[in-house]
Amino acid sequence: MEYTFVSVVLIIFIYLTFKVNKLEQNVKQMKHTLEQVTKGGEILEHSVDDRLYELIQEGKDIKAIKEAREALGLSLLEGKEYVEALKDKINNS
Repeated sequence: MEYTFVSVVLIIFIYLTFKVNKLEQNVKQMKHTLEQVTKGGEILEHSVDDRLYELIQEGKDIKAIKEAREALGLSLLEGKEYVEALKDKINNS
């Protein structure tokens, strides 16, 4: 019974740690965007975009989505939409 309780507490702790890290990534990204907006400039492309363009051109969309998610703190859907937007930008150029 004690081991079960300790296991549950440990799982909750790991889950909460993961969620806090994800929130920190999101806040970091929002802070970066907000700094660009308050400086009066347009929102520039992210520094990770060059790498994502390379992966897209190599046909490695899934890897591009994964790297976008990690670098920008996006959900799976947001990462896919972000990469799709970059692909559209390449195709319209």
